[in-house]
Amino acid sequence: MLRNAMEPWHLVVLLVVCLLVFGSKKLPDMARSLGKSARILKSEAKAMRAEEPDPGTSPH
Repeated sequence: MLRNAMEPWHLVVLLVVCLLVFGSKKLPDMARSLGKSARILKSEAKAMRAEEPDPGTSPH
């Protein structure tokens, strides 16, 4: 049913719709802020993993 859900022409249509809705001037800023948010999320997740106690040791 969903075997080939995303084909290349779907991405083209999505890009055209985004250009029409947001305009060509706002898209680079939106992509930049999305990339910055993804980097922050990745670094926070990495920091949380580093703070976890070792499951092999007992806290008591």
